[in-house]
Parts: sequence; C-alpha cells; structure tokens
Amino acid sequence: MLGFAKRFHEDRSGATAIEYALIASLIAVVIAGAVGALGAQLSTTFTGVAALFSA
Repeated sequence: MLGFAKRFHEDRSGATAIEYALIASLIAVVIAGAVGALGAQLSTTFTGVAALFSA
C-alpha cells in the first residue's frame, strides 16, 4: 500500500492533463465570446447592406 501511495504522489500525468484541460476550456470560452461579439457586429453590418439594396 505504501508503494502505491508513493507512486500516486509522484505521478504528475494527471495534473498535466488537468492543466491542459483548463487551458483548452479557457481558450474555448474566449473563442465563444469573440464569435458572439463578431456575430452581432456582422449581423448589424449585413442588415445595413440589405437595407441599402432594398431602398
């Protein structure tokens, strides 16, 4: 049992996987926010262009 506890304490692969998962989730949140902001701006732009063609 002591050997298992020592190996578990020294194993860093789980911590590394969690760190990569946190970084990936942070990047996903930033991308989602950017897409939302860009989407709203594009919608406004295309609505203006469509209004110009309709006039």
